[in-house]
Amino acid sequence: MVDAAATSPRFHRAHGFRSLSQPIQFALSGGLIMLAAMFLAGVVISGIVTRATVESTAASSALFLDSLLSPLVQQLARREVLGPQAIARLDEALKEGAFADRFAHVDIWRSDGLVTYSTTSDLIGGRFPPPEGAAMAFDGEVSARYTDLAAGEHVARAWTTKYLEIYVPLREHGSGRIIAVVEIHELTQPLEAKLLKLRVQTWLVVSGAALSIALALTGVVYSNSRLIGRQQVALESRLAEIERVSHQNSELRMKVQRASGRLVEMNESYLRNVGAELHDGPVQLIGLSALKIEQVRRAADKDGRAAILTAIEGLLGDALHDMRAIARGLVLPEIQALSLREIVESVVRVHERRTGTAVSLICDGTPPSRSSQAMRLCAYRFVQEGLNNAYRHAGGHGQTVECRHEGDVFVLRVSDDGAGTAGRPETSEGSLGLFGLRQRVESLGGTFSVRHGRQGTVIEMATVLNGGDEV
Repeated sequence: MVDAAATSPRFHRAHGFRSLSQPIQFALSGGLIMLAAMFLAGVVISGIVTRATVESTAASSALFLDSLLSPLVQQLARREVLGPQAIARLDEALKEGAFADRFAHVDIWRSDGLVTYSTTSDLIGGRFPPPEGAAMAFDGEVSARYTDLAAGEHVARAWTTKYLEIYVPLREHGSGRIIAVVEIHELTQPLEAKLLKLRVQTWLVVSGAALSIALALTGVVYSNSRLIGRQQVALESRLAEIERVSHQNSELRMKVQRASGRLVEMNESYLRNVGAELHDGPVQLIGLSALKIEQVRRAADKDGRAAILTAIEGLLGDALHDMRAIARGLVLPEIQALSLREIVESVVRVHERRTGTAVSLICDGTPPSRSSQAMRLCAYRFVQEGLNNAYRHAGGHGQTVECRHEGDVFVLRVSDDGAGTAGRPETSEGSLGLFGLRQRVESLGGTFSVRHGRQGTVIEMATVLNGGDEV
């Protein structure tokens, strides 16, 4: 039932009307109301004007007839009928000249319905029911109405044309007593033309007034509608601004929450980085020192043990130096001013000096000297960890470091020809360094891979040069 009512034509018309602008709604609804009011006012005013015109015509005719006929019918104050001489004088006054052109017929009535005179001679002396207008005239009122063709006197004359009947009381001189009533039949064409003109003028005036009022009211509504429209636009703009600010506040709140979460992650990552730095640097050096202790035990003479102890002292000194660097901020002071190629060369030289092994260095192209601090540190640790693993697991045999610059991508590779660490998971305790390297490289948006085989182990990283740039 609700759906049927919602889809009815009346509902659609109401919805369509409400979707229109306020000036159009006012113009339609106000126009209909004003049109009805204008029509009613026009009808009422036109009727008033018509009655006033007819009464004015009757009054002017009454004055004219009273002055013309009253002297000729005074004998009716003493007798019921007019004498031949009076009738002749009336015929002379009423059947000739301008009076005959204006008034088609004239009858003089007695109060008992006797026609004492008529321009239609056959009716003189006849009796008929007195017309309603004649009865009002005998009461002293001038009345006017259109011809009733069903009246006896008109049936006797076989009339088919309507006239304007005007009834005027005729009074006795001196006493003012009404002695007769004259009924004149005036031609309606001049009156109808006059009434038509008055009606047209009346409707024009009413229509003009209604149109002026409608335009004035529509103008006021239109002006107010524009003002309301501007205020609505301003309000919508303010609401949009409030919504935008609210959205920004929501985004800021989400950013604060994400930043808080990232801060926790950064703290955790910082702890992992510290662990990785300790493992990749001092732990590796201490591990090398531990390996050389066994060489001390196996040394054949005092000078050999002294040389090995000197090497161990150097490794422990480097480990101490690295731990101090980590304590100062995890940035190695000696690589801050170096390019990537110079960093790789520096790590290779240090490794050769520390282990007494040879490393093959192949660098194609010259990477730009400016790179991010994170990128330089990553390259340093990558080469250091790779060479340390090659020394530990492959005895330092076939150690090779390759670096190349391919557009914006920097590629580093460390390989050896030993047995490698095949079958050992990256995330195991023994491979903590490789896991840390993967995290470093991937944090810069790069890729990290490890390949183990009978020909040895290869680790490779590739990253965009501006990855991790500091702002």
